[in-house]
Amino acid sequence: MCLAVGAGYAALLYSKKAPWSQAVNLGLAALRFVLVSLLCWLLLGPIFRRDTTSQEAPTVVLAVDDSRSVPLYSPDSTALRNTLRGLDGLAERLRQAGYAVQLRTLDTVAPAQVARVRFQQSATNLDALLTDLQDSYQGRNLAAVVLASDGLANQGRPPVYADFSYPIYPVALGDTVPRRDLRVTDLRYNRVAFAGNRFPLEAEIGYDGFPRGGTATVLLRENGRVLERRQVALSPNQRLQRTRFLLSAAAPGKHRYEVLVEAQPGEFTQLNNTRNAYIEVVKGRLRVLLAGAAPHPDLKALRTALLGNDNFDVTLVLPGIEPLRAQQDYDVAILHQLPSRTGEGRDVLNYVRSRRLPALYILGAQSDLAAYNGLGTGLRVSGGTGAEVAPVVNGNFTRFTLDADAQARVADYPAVPVAATDAQVGGGAEVILRQQQGRTRTARPLLLVAGPAGQRQATLLTEGSWQWRLHEAATHPDDRAPAYDGLITRLLQLLTQDSRRKRLDVYPTQDAFNTPDDVTLGVETYNAVFERVYDQQISLTLTDEQNRPRTFRFTNRPNGGPLRLGPLPGGVYRYTARATVAGQAQEDRGELLVQEQQLEAGAAHADHNALYQLAQRSGGRLYYPQQLQQLEQQLLQAKFKPVIYSQEELKDLIDEPWLFLLLVLLASAEWAIRRYSGSI
Repeated sequence: MCLAVGAGYAALLYSKKAPWSQAVNLGLAALRFVLVSLLCWLLLGPIFRRDTTSQEAPTVVLAVDDSRSVPLYSPDSTALRNTLRGLDGLAERLRQAGYAVQLRTLDTVAPAQVARVRFQQSATNLDALLTDLQDSYQGRNLAAVVLASDGLANQGRPPVYADFSYPIYPVALGDTVPRRDLRVTDLRYNRVAFAGNRFPLEAEIGYDGFPRGGTATVLLRENGRVLERRQVALSPNQRLQRTRFLLSAAAPGKHRYEVLVEAQPGEFTQLNNTRNAYIEVVKGRLRVLLAGAAPHPDLKALRTALLGNDNFDVTLVLPGIEPLRAQQDYDVAILHQLPSRTGEGRDVLNYVRSRRLPALYILGAQSDLAAYNGLGTGLRVSGGTGAEVAPVVNGNFTRFTLDADAQARVADYPAVPVAATDAQVGGGAEVILRQQQGRTRTARPLLLVAGPAGQRQATLLTEGSWQWRLHEAATHPDDRAPAYDGLITRLLQLLTQDSRRKRLDVYPTQDAFNTPDDVTLGVETYNAVFERVYDQQISLTLTDEQNRPRTFRFTNRPNGGPLRLGPLPGGVYRYTARATVAGQAQEDRGELLVQEQQLEAGAAHADHNALYQLAQRSGGRLYYPQQLQQLEQQLLQAKFKPVIYSQEELKDLIDEPWLFLLLVLLASAEWAIRRYSGSI
């Protein structure tokens, strides 16, 4: 059809008598025929198929445990460096054989060569390293992983219990022979104590290399001052001894107690001779009124989360089952589906309003939304039960923060039904969790807080949060549900913050930081009518336990994030912040805790048995540094094959640039010939 259109068009145009020769006329007709035929064909939208193939060489990953324990438990540093150079040689020969070789370490950025690895990581999470490799190379040609490690993992789940889709060939580093050593292996204590009470602290002392026994001196110190001294017998038939201290809780605040076992001659390291206990002394428990319109799984989840923290005292109230004791005082209330459609729990609502208690409202199918809208919580809701949504942490919320692990757990929570289809956030309200519907993240709130200090109100727009705690406990059976529990406890602590209305408010974004963490402080400034103001010059003096001050100066910006102090050594720090707001000097004081963890020196020797089990479970084999040549032969004899990928691509012909040029060329040629021959 396209050819017929082209032929007809050319015949119609060039059948008349022309001022040029017959040959030129036929040539022009041919050009017009081809041009019109091509245009008609392109109008039909032709497509063509393009098949492309690519080849991916088999990849071998050299995963190096660059934690501090590797050189600590390697008696010969020269032999360790020779092993690293041997791994570089192995990588080069594998590349020459056609393999792709990649280097990974516990650090996020790996050096170009194994010999340049610096063993500086303060913790070892082999499971995270190996799981990240599995995720990164999913669907790709990952042939094998060579893991150079001492087998000591002190974070994450034990990798021997995980299933990996690739064979692992461990290279065992370090020495498995116990050397003479004394160490504080564990401290057992309650993290919260009440002022004026006495509380126990139990220290576990591990030892090796004392065949004739002996005694060890254990000291308990605070701020360098020895509080108590104990003598512990080192029985030759045991490797652990325990000793118990009884302390008196001093003034409220954060306290660090140091347990030290004095070094003895011949110990191979003193890094593990000290451990710190971090205890917060409080005036009393936070009294929580937990009330619901009816029995519900949420109530059990919330009660369990709070009772796991010694800082909370929980009273459950259910209309007709557990009545309200009006003579009892509370610090904060959790109101589950109150106010309710049935009118249950009016006495609880009246009690909360009359006492002006901070409250967390949890909305559900039985909530009276109209009555809730009259409470002035900073949120107005309407509509019935909405679609199921999953929680997403709002990264702009800085009154408290969740660490990366907790945020990952929250992101994995199941979707739950939201209590209202429409939610309007009022001025001054801050969103903690947003709603995610399917794969779409929305700006709609799921959990928010509003109001001034001492009168804050929070709202959770779902009655399904019990599913979050259940899911977290099921997927992380070793540590229950710290993300859910931490979110609830920190929310209540935020609601009950000091009711004094401070115009300069500086606060730690976490209850406690670890030494590798970036220490951050939230900063808020207010004008005379307690409206948030920004661009204020603030000076902060941070003082450590030796009374050494450091000064920071900064300006708080809208959406500027918290003040970042960077990693700090372990200890209790006190800070004083000063600013001039609207011509008036303002000051705020507080303290923060940085926990020092000597994780890498907690063992007595390397754990090659764990590496052997990991190799057996994954289909690999354990090798030692002197067996790198056998490892190379094993990898080469496996004859891992490259993977060929074929991809079919359908493309519109009209998108080809050369076709456009051809059309322009045909039209230009016809125009030029006609012009040259004396007619346009």
